[in-house]
Amino acid sequence: MTNRLTNKVAIITGSASGIGEGIARCYIREGAKVVLTANHNIVGGTALVKEFGTENALFVQQDVASESDWEKVIAATLTKFGKLSILVNNAGITGQLVPIEDETLEDWQRVLAVNLTGNFLGVRAAIHAMQKSNQAQGSIVNISSDASLVGFPFAPAYSPSKGGTRLLTHSAALSLAHRGINIRVNSVHPGWIDTPMVPQDIYAQIIPEIPLKRLGKPQDVGELCVYLGSDESSYATGAEFVVDGGIRA
Repeated sequence: MTNRLTNKVAIITGSASGIGEGIARCYIREGAKVVLTANHNIVGGTALVKEFGTENALFVQQDVASESDWEKVIAATLTKFGKLSILVNNAGITGQLVPIEDETLEDWQRVLAVNLTGNFLGVRAAIHAMQKSNQAQGSIVNISSDASLVGFPFAPAYSPSKGGTRLLTHSAALSLAHRGINIRVNSVHPGWIDTPMVPQDIYAQIIPEIPLKRLGKPQDVGELCVYLGSDESSYATGAEFVVDGGIRA
């Protein structure tokens, strides 16, 4: 199936590599116009725009924890493509891999700033933009994690930040639906995905614990995000979609 996202415009944060790149590739394949953002991987983001074509894609450097950067991204999106239909809040960081008593306040605050505050800022900005440019309709997809459903013992800030994103999704979805605003908000919870964030030296430990006996691919997450961004998912809001090879089954 193709053209499932024709006439839709999507912002995908953290999309210069990894899961975000996988989502962007799926969106481009299905006919969406995409705005790619990243804070550090400018080379990767600009290379994807060159590959996708400037008529289909735009790259904007963004710190998702910055309110002014969100204003910049929204303005660039509306100037380039005229509207916003979909937001995928994908940008995230793991933080320090240490026992909780060794976690620093600086690391804790930075992880929550990117993973939770950044998602709040994105949700808020997208709602305003969709109301202004897309007849108060649209879809917001928050990329959370399997680690929002259970504790993750050696990344003290990561699970709380992703758990917060999970509940932010519920709250935003209900707030909009109860007021009759047709902007849906759902969360996606990836397990172990084969990206640069996962060190290859732990693959041998991870794979035996996954019922499907493989790591996920960025495209596995991307295909689910296509569904959630499309009109096919018009009755889904405030829901959690797990893509983890069966770990939480």
